[in-house]
Amino acid sequence: MATKTITITEKAYDRLAKLKKERESFSLVIERLTKKNKPKLRDFHGIISKEFGDELEKSILEGRKLHRKMHEKRHKKLMEAFQ
Repeated sequence: MATKTITITEKAYDRLAKLKKERESFSLVIERLTKKNKPKLRDFHGIISKEFGDELEKSILEGRKLHRKMHEKRHKKLMEAFQ
């Protein structure tokens, strides 16, 4: 594997060293910290109130229902156009 040498300040080195886990290389620390993580649903636990969550769920379900109806109308029009 190819390697590159970089220059960082002592302050940056100290901060990076504090984030380093046991038996983890600095390269792995940098990869871990800069990895684009897709957030998981559990990351959002406790951010909103139960009431707001219930309203949000209701709104999402209503939106899906409307989307389904609109899809069915478009499908019906297409089927009529090709008959």
